[in-house]
Amino acid sequence: MKSCIVALLLLLMQQGWAQDARTMTQAVHYIKLANTLRAVHKAQASIDLLKRALPIAKRQSPYWEAATNELLGLSYGDLNDPKQALPYLEKARSQYATLKYVASGWAVNEVIRDIAGKNVYAGIQINASDIKVAIFKTRYESEFYEKDIQSTFDIPNNNLFADASRTYRAGQDALRTCLDSIQHYNIPNERIFVVLGNEVRQGLSRMPDGPQSLYAQLSQALPNGMIRIDTTLGPHREAELFTIGAIPRKVWPSTSALNIGDYSTTGGYIDDRKIFTSLNVPMGVSTLVKQIDGRRSLSTEAFRREASRVVRAVADTTLLPQLTQLRAGLQQRSTVGVGGDIALAIVTYLHPDQASTAAVPISVNDVERFKKLLADDYRSLTRPDLSNIADAATRDQAEADVSRLLTRVNEKQLIAGALWLESIMQAYSEGTSPKRFVFIRDADISWVTGKFLETINYEYESTIAKGALYTR
Repeated sequence: MKSCIVALLLLLMQQGWAQDARTMTQAVHYIKLANTLRAVHKAQASIDLLKRALPIAKRQSPYWEAATNELLGLSYGDLNDPKQALPYLEKARSQYATLKYVASGWAVNEVIRDIAGKNVYAGIQINASDIKVAIFKTRYESEFYEKDIQSTFDIPNNNLFADASRTYRAGQDALRTCLDSIQHYNIPNERIFVVLGNEVRQGLSRMPDGPQSLYAQLSQALPNGMIRIDTTLGPHREAELFTIGAIPRKVWPSTSALNIGDYSTTGGYIDDRKIFTSLNVPMGVSTLVKQIDGRRSLSTEAFRREASRVVRAVADTTLLPQLTQLRAGLQQRSTVGVGGDIALAIVTYLHPDQASTAAVPISVNDVERFKKLLADDYRSLTRPDLSNIADAATRDQAEADVSRLLTRVNEKQLIAGALWLESIMQAYSEGTSPKRFVFIRDADISWVTGKFLETINYEYESTIAKGALYTR
């Protein structure tokens, strides 16, 4: 039926609409039909009609001239011909601005940014054990830009710290690999964000000239000095960027952030004045394991018993005092967005069918069930049956998550992490209604996504404050 309608429209064009429009009314008919042809994937036929409408629209109606240029640009965009599309769209944007049609101008501007590749960014996050890469595509939403992660991958970099020759060659090679991997996206240097994680900074701070030497040598891998490494990630700043990158701006009033890392637990919330209040506990999963196990190499059962005591004591001495200070702000936020390997492990092992879901709730019962399975049958827990996942993409993602966790997180880390998360959930809900904890997928790259969002939203807000369109 659809093909018959398209054939009829094309026949009508051949019979009666093969000439330029003679009146404005006829031109409008051409323009409207061209829009319909775009909807049925006949972009070239749409272009032919629009070009017949354009001459009289130029003479008689600035608005319809702008609309025709817009549709021509969109039709060429449908044909994946940006060279032809962009001039028409840019002209339409200028015409809408002259006519004071602000909404139309903004909409066309977003199309231009998308076609021109101005909405694509890359982030590189240098951590102690790996380098994470993410490719973002921006999405305009309610007067600010949101991230849309297109691709992520990790490059192991266990030799980041200087070797016996006092060089960081392994780190340089890994950074070059990252840059090579994002080249085919044609992302300009000014749209590539590189951040140095706080845990790296902490490790280097114990070495003479460590931070300066690492920065200088890694910078040699950057092209033409155009890309800079942000080395400002102290604990507060890291927590702020994590929150900006992990928590969608539209839910800031109702949601706080929490990242359970290897060596620290950070997070916080952003109030209605866009002021960030941080939580920073210098204790993470790996530091808990070290404190529990020490140099004793405890058996699993002995470790589990000792872990219950140690985690409880750590929560009382390091976590609760900070939460007491933040209680008023946290009470206003019923949801806690959680990142970190322990949250990923609970979601992956208990709910592998949610591998493609961006935000997955974690309940107290989930943590209890996880602890029990961890104690009863560690092997079965960490190798969940994925055969019942019908969607192939979700199954592939679940397999990737399981493989990643098996190489990154061991049994003792899972024990300590589950107890630590349980203590956090109890502490957050103490004296108030229970909080809703939600695992945020891709939160592990939220420091660099936060840097990206902070930059683009600042540019955007500064531009519109001047009454201009954000075209950078």
